Amino acid sequence: MHNQISPGHPEWTILKVLQWATTYFKRYEIDSPRATAEILLAHALAAKRIDLYLHYDQPLNVNELTRFKAIIKRRIKREPVAYILGCKEFWSLDLAVTRNVLIPRPETECLVERALSYLAAGSDSRPQRILELGTGSGAILIALASENSQHAYWGTDISAAAVQIAQRNAVGHGLAANIHFLVADWFAPLAAGTNLFDLIISNPPYIRRGDLKRLQPEIQAFEPLVALDGSEDGLRCLRHIIQSAHLYLRPGGMLLLEMGHDQKVSLKQIIQRCGQYEDVDFFTDYSGYNRIVAMRKQAKD
Repeated sequence: MHNQISPGHPEWTILKVLQWATTYFKRYEIDSPRATAEILLAHALAAKRIDLYLHYDQPLNVNELTRFKAIIKRRIKREPVAYILGCKEFWSLDLAVTRNVLIPRPETECLVERALSYLAAGSDSRPQRILELGTGSGAILIALASENSQHAYWGTDISAAAVQIAQRNAVGHGLAANIHFLVADWFAPLAAGTNLFDLIISNPPYIRRGDLKRLQPEIQAFEPLVALDGSEDGLRCLRHIIQSAHLYLRPGGMLLLEMGHDQKVSLKQIIQRCGQYEDVDFFTDYSGYNRIVAMRKQAKD
């Protein structure tokens, strides 16, 4: 950190600090330098971004400058803004996030939208039973429950630390009574054929192991790679879920998965070989990439 920003100097008003931080972030090729500076300064001051402009000529005191400098150092080391803030917005909900969980992505909102459309198309008015595999921060289930609190939700994750975060988020949004979280490896605690769900949903690891090293440094160095690593071909978790989910779905129940943009052909083959599903469909995300695969468990006689 350059010593040109010295605590206690009267010239370090909010506006000057923002200008300095923006230039500093540009030098280190940080995305959206001005917006990042505003978000992080507002966080350091426990203020809203609009407050920065309402009080732009207010000098920062020593503690405020010191706190902001420490935050800037974290971002320069490529720590994601969401981890610095300790929260991320998803589906217009503020969710707690730590390095124990993936940061929710905007494209995963497409998965929520598709799930909501299937729940709305239910043939009767009874409460639906929904299972999420690999819940992480709980973002998907919390988004679904915030829209449809009459249904019953379960979420599993192999990480106890992730389940703690998910539970905290459910409590924070008043949905703890609706969602039941379990520390588990996929379907492990569930008895096949007895816990029949109307919808199983997951955003599992689907990145090829060889591609992990090509991810942004923010992801490589800080996010839990176990939640991204889909093995050598990127399909291990998707394959396991597709081959197992029919044992836990009611006849006619839906399986909904997030996927890699280039995995459509491979997934079609896996689904066909499994022989348990019909009405297979693929959907694109906001950028036009294949992102979701949906399939219905065959309603056998």
